[in-house]
Amino acid sequence: MKLRILKLFIVCIPVFIGCQEKTTTVAPNIIYILADDMGYGDVKALNDGSKIPTPHLDQLAKEGITFTDAHSNSAVCTPTRYGTLTGQYSFRSRLKSGVLVGHEPALIETNTPTVARLLKAADYQTACVGKWHLGLNWAKKDTSQPLFHGGNLWDIFHTENVDYATRVSGGPCDLGFDYSFIIPASLDIAPYVYLENDQATAAVTRQVPFFKDESARGIWYRRGDVAEDFDHTTVLQTITQKAIDFITNSERSQPFFLYFPLTSPHTPWFPSEEFKGRSDAGVYGDFVAMTDDVVGQIMTALEKAGIADNTLLVFTSDNGASWQPADIEQFEHRANGPYSGMKSDVWEGGHRVPMIARWPKAIKAGQKSDVLICSTDLMATCAEIIAQPLPEAACDSYSFLGALTGQTSPQTQRTSIVHHSVNGTFAIRKGEWKLIDAKGSGGWSLPEDKCPEEPPQQLYNLQADPRETNNLYSEYPEIVKELNTLLHPYKAGNEAK
Repeated sequence: MKLRILKLFIVCIPVFIGCQEKTTTVAPNIIYILADDMGYGDVKALNDGSKIPTPHLDQLAKEGITFTDAHSNSAVCTPTRYGTLTGQYSFRSRLKSGVLVGHEPALIETNTPTVARLLKAADYQTACVGKWHLGLNWAKKDTSQPLFHGGNLWDIFHTENVDYATRVSGGPCDLGFDYSFIIPASLDIAPYVYLENDQATAAVTRQVPFFKDESARGIWYRRGDVAEDFDHTTVLQTITQKAIDFITNSERSQPFFLYFPLTSPHTPWFPSEEFKGRSDAGVYGDFVAMTDDVVGQIMTALEKAGIADNTLLVFTSDNGASWQPADIEQFEHRANGPYSGMKSDVWEGGHRVPMIARWPKAIKAGQKSDVLICSTDLMATCAEIIAQPLPEAACDSYSFLGALTGQTSPQTQRTSIVHHSVNGTFAIRKGEWKLIDAKGSGGWSLPEDKCPEEPPQQLYNLQADPRETNNLYSEYPEIVKELNTLLHPYKAGNEAK
């Protein structure tokens, strides 16, 4: 593992400049908006055939840079969030597959470097607003008894021993965030409670039953504990207002970092009345349109505050859309664009995500880039922006600051990337070649037992075959060998590059 000391002056963006008789910081504000289960093909700027209006994301693309080869480090929620904040692939943690649910303990260990800690040390104001989904250490009323019993983590029967009135540990405020306003997990996973600075904002006094609206497949949530001030249908609006409040009230003498993981368009699909019927892709499409409007509200807040010019605003998604073949047939909308698979899969549709960035002071408008980017790369990029060393623990992070500014440096640009599916299937990409260590999709699209006669692995040339339809495993044994050699240390748990 090599430590990369990244020096900001090589990209000609000074962090500090002289201003009359005093020194004034010009370090940019950084906002990282992470959509939940939104596909590459949902955004009009990336897919002319999208059946969903996304005017604000299209505007963001016109005013900034669009990345066409950006990927989440996992095909599902929790591990991607881990990688985003730590700069490490999540399989280096205790989570080797799947996701966490609402009452599981914190995944990020308290001594782990995070993006928030890195920026806070550089005098940034730091905030986390939205969906956490990285585990929390809930307090017990009776420490001699288990936290809960009955059922399973997805459907807990008895949670009487959870002390919701006591501050949780292991949350954002223990990991470098000055301020946080979160829900513990996804909007369909209990407990349904707002935590402000790791403290519940209202009493948790009842349970809601399993909910399902048969008018669309994505309008449902699991049963579980719910707080008195929690309404599933208004969570997106609530967290958006909290994010805007933070932007509006932030101290102008300091830059800020806002990590804003949305609850949409993950299930339950709850577009407000204003957005119902807005798209031609059903209720899901309407919820995506509402998600786009959230981005517009953040852009407006930056303009009103007079800080848009020196704010790096990044929009991306935690994985591909949970859009099934039946949905494509019904609506003729390809939420994951031209790519095969969906959320959960190691195929491209599971992890190739929209990524758009705007920073008027440093990014030329209307750019497109095919630079290979992973969600783990936020840490190294922020380190380069503030001219600080990248923490050694962030061993899977590469700066894309050069790609943003048009000053790409071969020394910092990644040349390969590891993909990981919901069931823990690995794939590795180097250049145009991608090797999948499985016969199927690694997720929900094509389980392994449905393709017994296929070769043991899949090899695709993504330049010639972006839909991954022609398995070249038998034709190029030397490339299979090379990529397996490259992948082996990751599978073995070796942290070396």
